[in-house]
Amino acid sequence: MDNPQPGNPLHGITLEMMLTRLVEHHGWARLAGFIRIRCFQVDPSIKSSLAFLRRTPWARDKVTEFYLKYQGNPWNKGNPRVDPATDAGPRPGKPR
Repeated sequence: MDNPQPGNPLHGITLEMMLTRLVEHHGWARLAGFIRIRCFQVDPSIKSSLAFLRRTPWARDKVTEFYLKYQGNPWNKGNPRVDPATDAGPRPGKPR
């Protein structure tokens, strides 16, 4: 078998990888604004958030859905100026 999960965009990506990437790009405060989960709002850390997400399926689903929704956007490829809330990048002649 070449690829046991063809078409699975999460194949090989752990919850920790998703969360780390989201936090690196957005930061905790902004992430808490997009995904309203207490572990992102009060004294957040990767370790405590992972513990909560691993035992709370609905919260894990929200994080996974958010990650997948913006996976193809330019921010996921290293462009930090794109705002997923508006799906818009920098506009020519208009500083952000």
